[in-house]
Amino acid sequence: MAEVVRMPKMSDTMTEGVIAKWHKKVGDKIGSGDLVAEIETDKATMDFESFQEGTLLYIGAKEGEACPVDSVIAILGEPGEDFQALLSGASTQESAPEVKAAEIKPSEVVEEAEKKPAEVSVAAEEVSGNSDADAEAMGATIIRMPLLSDTMTEGVIAEWHKKVGDKVKSDDALADVETDKATMEVIGYADGTLLYVGVEKGQAAKVNDIIAIVGKEGTDVSALLKSGSKPKAVTAVVAAEEKPGAAAVESKQEVHSDSDSSSRLKASPLARKIAKDKGIDLAQVKGSAEGGRIVKKDIEGFTPSAEKAVVAAPAEAKSAAVVAAPVPQFTGEEKYTEKPVSQMRKVIAKRLSESLFTAPHFYLTMSIDMDSAMQARAKINEFASVKISFNDIVLKAVAVALKQHPNVNSSWLGDKIRYNEHVNIGVAVAVEDGLLVPVVRFADGKSLSQISAEVKDFAQRAKTKKLQPSDWEGSTFTISNLGMFGIDEFTAIINPPDACILAVGGIQQVPVVKNGAVVPGNVMKVTLSCDHRVVDGATGSAFLQTLKALLEEPVRLLV
Repeated sequence: MAEVVRMPKMSDTMTEGVIAKWHKKVGDKIGSGDLVAEIETDKATMDFESFQEGTLLYIGAKEGEACPVDSVIAILGEPGEDFQALLSGASTQESAPEVKAAEIKPSEVVEEAEKKPAEVSVAAEEVSGNSDADAEAMGATIIRMPLLSDTMTEGVIAEWHKKVGDKVKSDDALADVETDKATMEVIGYADGTLLYVGVEKGQAAKVNDIIAIVGKEGTDVSALLKSGSKPKAVTAVVAAEEKPGAAAVESKQEVHSDSDSSSRLKASPLARKIAKDKGIDLAQVKGSAEGGRIVKKDIEGFTPSAEKAVVAAPAEAKSAAVVAAPVPQFTGEEKYTEKPVSQMRKVIAKRLSESLFTAPHFYLTMSIDMDSAMQARAKINEFASVKISFNDIVLKAVAVALKQHPNVNSSWLGDKIRYNEHVNIGVAVAVEDGLLVPVVRFADGKSLSQISAEVKDFAQRAKTKKLQPSDWEGSTFTISNLGMFGIDEFTAIINPPDACILAVGGIQQVPVVKNGAVVPGNVMKVTLSCDHRVVDGATGSAFLQTLKALLEEPVRLLV
């Protein structure tokens, strides 16, 4: 019998996946555990293996196409089997997805609840699938521990603001709940009397457990407690915190106004945050909730008074009043642009992530005196057919040094190490979409003019996207030079399967000591990134010493 294969949820934040590659085609036989496709999520590209067996009858998503989690991406069954009924059923199911109460985001509930509390309560009951009929018949409202973060499994009651028997209004904060990330207010959005408190201060309750019941005074709620183990309604709403862990304290904080120092100013953390962002003085806002408590709608509907705030002058001039200067307000707008990840960027991300988290990197940095190299370059360019750059000289010196240190010119192959006798140097070239690494082959045997012409040709073809796969395959060592961008020094990630990569910084004019005197000098810093599985510290250091000697006395390159 045919079976539907759906887009799996491969991470806690994944909402859709992109089919990066299909490893099977329609008509192929598939066994349990076979690699069917590669799926790109918001975090990584992962292999998708089949847990079913059969023939691939249908593919519902093309390569590069995004599909929501749980959408149909394939169908397996017997050859020639009719699967159209499955597609029709899946389409109907996807058009009316089931929404679970736990999927409601606290921030969304808060925003809607402060606008229309009654509507949010009704909507929440509809989301849960079945309203709590018993509670509704009694005129009671069950308050459950809400899901306040994607990692929350339980919450601790940090403080109760009401006790059993207290009158409760829809804007009242019932309690402060401490989660694994912050402390937030729980608002029941129900009018009545607090009939039951299920969790004492300092105790924990699992998500969706009953923490309180609000209803008519004298109502017997024992029947609700017996049937309340399974969540049927979601009525508790949280107010966003101003600072993690601070809501419980700030909800009880006393603020004294200038006109009456004995009056208490109460405001929800969300109201305080909005007021702070807008530069509103809470002392000027009249609260509409019980006891004059200020809530979100009071801040949003507040119109600043024309009167200027007056503060008391110092003790020596108490009779005078100082007018506070108005603080200019600036309101910005959050904007961003999203672009699909290019295939080049995907490959870069995949290869370098594998390299960094697979190969144990260590780094060796050395300073090189480039005075002689600068003089040599000036002389060479008087006779060369093409202009020689410092990068060309570094590349040639690296090639000669690699012939003397074959351990650095090597590759890790898992069960063996390959020591390359030829020298193929990859040169990192920045392009619009990312980075390409064309390879100068047999660089140790080429002249500076040949190297310079080849590198220039690679750079030009890389920028026009005319490089062929053969141009960037087969490197034994890589050079990444950011000196032309004014970078003093940096570290680079090894380009597999190479064992090392050399990061080259710019030439800096700095004071140096020569013959016991401090004189101006030209110094270039290089950093060698090494795969510790292949290259040890002493081996890498010896290579850098040879490279330093070649660049500080360029005549060695001719020997």
